Amino acid sequence: MFKSGKPEKGSSKLYDGHITATIPYYQAFNDEIVNLVRAACREPVLWLDTGCGTANLVAQAAKVFPRTRFMLADPSAEMLQEAKQKMQNEAVVNYQVLAPCGTQEISLPQGESPDVISAVLSHHYLDKQGRKNATERCFRLLTGGGLYITFENIRPLSGDGTEIGLANWQRFQIGRGKPAEAATSHIKRFGIEYFPITMEEHLSLLKKTGFKTVELLWFSYLQAGFYAIK
Repeated sequence: MFKSGKPEKGSSKLYDGHITATIPYYQAFNDEIVNLVRAACREPVLWLDTGCGTANLVAQAAKVFPRTRFMLADPSAEMLQEAKQKMQNEAVVNYQVLAPCGTQEISLPQGESPDVISAVLSHHYLDKQGRKNATERCFRLLTGGGLYITFENIRPLSGDGTEIGLANWQRFQIGRGKPAEAATSHIKRFGIEYFPITMEEHLSLLKKTGFKTVELLWFSYLQAGFYAIK
């Protein structure tokens, strides 16, 4: 997670190494998303990945769902360029990259309605209204019965839980080779530069948005995954 969200051009390997040193079980997020889609949708016709970053998830999912068409969105033009390069390297051909935009601004061609929308570490920089707008946009874009999956940084339920969780997360980053100063700097951004909400708030938001099925999929450290069915 680069502070600006915009790594230098040609830095997809740097970004990928950075995020796996920062987010515990990051690769497992993608594994669990693919497994969930296999169980819930079999093979989607159209899958939108918002906040796609360097297209790690889509590059992996395309190998499991070769007939699925993918759309990639991200606020950063630089990230989308890195995503294109990765998709070319992985020989993925059935995809479309949208113009740079945040989730709440995504507009799809008339008649396009995804079976699956995924948003991995995409919305925690948004304020409360922005997060609500992004979630509602995903709901409106999905086809009936469509599947929404989101993984986010979360806020524990108590001050003690937050303190312990951040200390544990900091230790993880140092253990993965990040300098102590950089790990400390990242931890200090919690609640100041990005704005986690609790698991209960995530579930409540999805229910209020109108999803008929809302579930917790994954929880570890200070990250959680959720899915919802329209």
